[in-house]
Amino acid sequence: MNRRPIPPGERGKAAEAQACRYLLDQGLKLIAQNYRCRHGEIDLIMRDGRSVVFVEVRYRSNSNYAGGAETIDYRKQSKLAATALHYLQSHPAAAACPARFDVVAVDAKLGENRLNWIPNAFNVES
Repeated sequence: MNRRPIPPGERGKAAEAQACRYLLDQGLKLIAQNYRCRHGEIDLIMRDGRSVVFVEVRYRSNSNYAGGAETIDYRKQSKLAATALHYLQSHPAAAACPARFDVVAVDAKLGENRLNWIPNAFNVES
């Protein structure tokens, strides 16, 4: 059976959908997907109890060099923090809640995606 290759953009969207389903199964509730502003984009915004969770999903088709979580450097963290701040300023009810940054690394291994959920993956100093 011949399978057509999946374009990279579609793989990323599929990984985000898989990560979202996984987090929903873990009891989180989806607030927004692909939240964009001039500072950047946040893949998923979810609620975990009272906490607002900003989720970065990283898909890697080849993790020999680095896994998805290792690719979130200081610059990316700063962009995520600025985007999260924009979201919180635009949503006062969410701003009153605790917030955290999670990462879901989706690594392709032998034809299947393995998820690694890292709650509270990094902190942002104000």
